[in-house]
Amino acid sequence: MAINNERPVRNPASPEKESAPTGTVLATTRRAALRRRIRLLVAATITYNVLEAVIALGAGVAASSAALIGFGLDSLVEVASATAVAWQFSARDHERREKTALRVIAISFFALAAYVTFDAIRALTGSGEAEHSTPGLILAALSLLIMPFLSYAQRRAARELGSASALADSKQTLLCTYLSAILLAGLALNSLFGWSWADPIAALAIAAVAVKEGRAAWKGDACCAGCSTTSDE
Repeated sequence: MAINNERPVRNPASPEKESAPTGTVLATTRRAALRRRIRLLVAATITYNVLEAVIALGAGVAASSAALIGFGLDSLVEVASATAVAWQFSARDHERREKTALRVIAISFFALAAYVTFDAIRALTGSGEAEHSTPGLILAALSLLIMPFLSYAQRRAARELGSASALADSKQTLLCTYLSAILLAGLALNSLFGWSWADPIAALAIAAVAVKEGRAAWKGDACCAGCSTTSDE
């Protein structure tokens, strides 16, 4: 019986040959999808925060509320932060712009903290007492509902893509959630019990959190070691 010693000819289109390139294509496609998702989330963040800033600043001036004005300024800071991320991801090689975007976010945090601290101290020293603000209460409650979901979506995309600036921006959005809760508590205490000091104290708490997040963004600590993993749990 004859023995066939010829080796089988490998099909160039076989799965073995295509597996590596296919994996590369999938990875590239996934990263492109994440970049598009981040751009959409950033656009939503900018749109909401512009509206939030207009309402908060208007209500804050009308009620002489340092906390409401601080909250409105934080909305503008979030717009600046999100705009920096949008600028970064408008480039194909977005990693090269990451450090600049982080610095813009950090400076925005520090500017917010400086103004809010000044205005809160002014209010505590008797330069003005905050009045009841129905628009402020509604805005704080609404932001408390919306911001956590937006921040979560940003954080997941940023961690999977491994972007420190996008993650820092998600923390800025999450900060807006905390600020909404602080603002709501301060406005409610002032409205229910006439505790006018609760408003500037709430504003000082906003400033403290802003300084902490600004320092983290400046040092580039916004992204943890495992931020490139797909899991966010």
